[in-house]
Amino acid sequence: MVSRVRSLALAGAASLALTGIAVTADSAAQAAPTWAPAATAAITPGVQTNTDGSGQCTANFVFTDAAGNVYLGQAAHCSGTGAATDTNGCDAGTLPLGTAVTFNRGGSLLSAGTQVGSGTLAYSSWNTMQARGETDANTCAYNDFALVKVNPADVSKVNPTIPFWGGPDGINTTGTAAGDRVYSYGNSGLRFGVEQLSPKTGTSLGQDPADGGWTHPLYTVTPGVPGDSGSAFLDASGNAVGTLSTLGLAPLPASNNIGDLAHELAYAQQHSGIAGLQLALGTEPFDPSI
Repeated sequence: MVSRVRSLALAGAASLALTGIAVTADSAAQAAPTWAPAATAAITPGVQTNTDGSGQCTANFVFTDAAGNVYLGQAAHCSGTGAATDTNGCDAGTLPLGTAVTFNRGGSLLSAGTQVGSGTLAYSSWNTMQARGETDANTCAYNDFALVKVNPADVSKVNPTIPFWGGPDGINTTGTAAGDRVYSYGNSGLRFGVEQLSPKTGTSLGQDPADGGWTHPLYTVTPGVPGDSGSAFLDASGNAVGTLSTLGLAPLPASNNIGDLAHELAYAQQHSGIAGLQLALGTEPFDPSI
């Protein structure tokens, strides 16, 4: 079956954003899973995800919980059922929790690629905000984060290291300023499975205080395109700073907007019902000089 590429949500005159709370990455009381070697792991940040066969996105980071479960992060809009312009998670259509998700490599516009694992949608900020009756405008607009629980049979294939760059080495809780460097790894099927085109660098355009820290507008070379949705962004210290949410049309054409991971994760920790949810650090250190 030909895989459809899910579009990035489209931002209009204003950048999309998310709000945040300081979070920690690791807990000494929580034993880390035994990860597959970074060089050979089949399931990593940057792997292509396909939610219920509806469209392709890119996984961002790996997460764990107190019960030893492993999750891949993706954008909440990857399980959306509306148009690409439906960016308000408090009223946009969305698939239910428990929806099947596959992990694929080498997918393109012509092929779904090779399936390397699967999981189920375990958390979506959109579903959660709608169930809670969330009313904060920034949270509704910019909280675009979901978790896919990796099937137990596939956990041994997982490594949390960002391909090419290494890391994450921690979580950015201070945001970005104009001119700050950022690093990403997108895996859109529009690149026809050529993963050499996936690593990207970019520059933050700063943050609008009115957004409460929920978003970081930025430019990358090349810009994120449909299918890159959800992909990970690191700051210049290798800390996880955000997840790709939208393509900006105005006032910054061809820019992207990333949701602030500290805010997204804090909301999930408070409202997902997943005990001990935390970011898994990479087994290989961040190296921007590669």
